[in-house]
Amino acid sequence: MKKPESCTLASGGIRVVPLALEHEPGLRAAAADGELWTIRVTSVPEPQQTRGYIEDALRMQDEGKRLPFAVLDAGSGQVIGSTSYHDIVTEVDRLEIGYTWYAKSRQRSHVNTTCKLLLMAHAFETLGAQLVGWRTDNYNFASQKAIERLGARKDGVLRHHALRRDGTVRDTVMYSLAAGEWPEVKAHLRHQLERRTQP
Repeated sequence: MKKPESCTLASGGIRVVPLALEHEPGLRAAAADGELWTIRVTSVPEPQQTRGYIEDALRMQDEGKRLPFAVLDAGSGQVIGSTSYHDIVTEVDRLEIGYTWYAKSRQRSHVNTTCKLLLMAHAFETLGAQLVGWRTDNYNFASQKAIERLGARKDGVLRHHALRRDGTVRDTVMYSLAAGEWPEVKAHLRHQLERRTQP
């Protein structure tokens, strides 16, 4: 698998661009749409922590652990969320998609499906990944449903695995999609998006 490098991906009115400090005001506004930092099972930054959130993501990028993106509305240029490749293991052709969140007004729309379609297509078809993974909090049921709607398979649960923002320890639900499953999932997601755009 090729090492993921900064790139811009676009489709369906959405642009996924390399995360930069210039996105701080937009990310802050996106998080404020729904006060997402108050949800204990997500990692959305509080307003005053947005710059630190970006700096941490860029530091992880420098260390080869993460490739962070800002998600933009292609028409307006408005920042509507963020997502990343992470836990990148080129030796076994594997990476994960995570650190994903969107402004509340963009949730349960075409945005997540479009972004994941872009990121999965790039991972499987350009980078040569053999497996794409996801992980989420055992109490983040909305995230679990969203991942399952993408066609990912539940691999299991890592118990007592990671700290939440409130200091409690979560169990982590793991999902994955293998390269051999990608063509069928790709066709299904495209069909779902086409249905959304039909009058």
